[in-house]
Amino acid sequence: MSSARLMDNQGRNNVAPEFLVSPSLLDVVSPSGDRGGMMLGAGMQGEPLTISVLRPQPTRMVVVGGLYLARQIALRAMATGAWIIIATGRPQAWQPVVRAAGQGPDGRPSPLVQLRRLTPADLPRPTEDMPLLVVHDGGHVPQELFPPRSPWQTTMYVLPYLHPQASSTSNNADLVLLQRLPHGQAQLASQIWRLPPPMAQQLTTLKDDQVIALGQDLWRPLRLVTTPGEQQILGAVRRGD
Repeated sequence: MSSARLMDNQGRNNVAPEFLVSPSLLDVVSPSGDRGGMMLGAGMQGEPLTISVLRPQPTRMVVVGGLYLARQIALRAMATGAWIIIATGRPQAWQPVVRAAGQGPDGRPSPLVQLRRLTPADLPRPTEDMPLLVVHDGGHVPQELFPPRSPWQTTMYVLPYLHPQASSTSNNADLVLLQRLPHGQAQLASQIWRLPPPMAQQLTTLKDDQVIALGQDLWRPLRLVTTPGEQQILGAVRRGD
C-alpha cells in the first residue's frame, strides 16, 4: 500500500477511526525482526504488537501518562542490549530499573543503566551493536538536553501530563504513546495533533492497561502486556506515577 488510508468506522459506537499505515511506518508499530523491536502489547484482536524503539535513524518518542509505561519500555530496551541513560529529577523512581540491570564483575551497578541529572552531558556513542535509549524524565515541559542526533539513539520524553508549551516536543516525535487523559487534556491533545472528536473522546475512556500509539497517519489502540518478571519489578499495570 503506497499511502495511508483512513478506515470508516461510523457504523460502530464509541470507536474512533483507525488507520492502515504506509510501509514507512511499519518499523514504528508492527511485528518487527530487527534488534530494536520490542513487544509492547496486543491489538484489540489479541495480535502481538512491537515497536522499533531503537532504529538506524535518530528517533524521538513521547510517553504521556506516567512512569509505569516509560519504565517498562526502559526494561525492554535493556533486554535488547541497549545502553540506558536516565536523566531525571526523581532518581528514586528509577531505582527499580537500575536494580534490574544487576551488577558488573566488580560488584558495582551495571554501567549499562545510568542515572544522570537534568543537565547537558556527553553521551556514549551508539552503534547497531550497542544502541542508546536516553530517557528524559524532566516534567511536563522538557528542555532539549539530549536531542537524538545519531543513528541508533532514541530519546524518550516522559510527560506526566500534556502542557501547551510541550506541543513542540510532542509534534516532533516519531511516536507518541498516550495513556488515559482527563477531558481537558484530551481536548488539548486534539488541538496539538488535530484529532477528530471521536479520537479525543477515546483518549478519555482508555483502561489502565490501554495505550494509543500515535504518529504520522497512525492511530493504534493497544493493550499493554506485562510479564510476571516485570510485575515483580514494577507492580501491576497502572496509569500515573
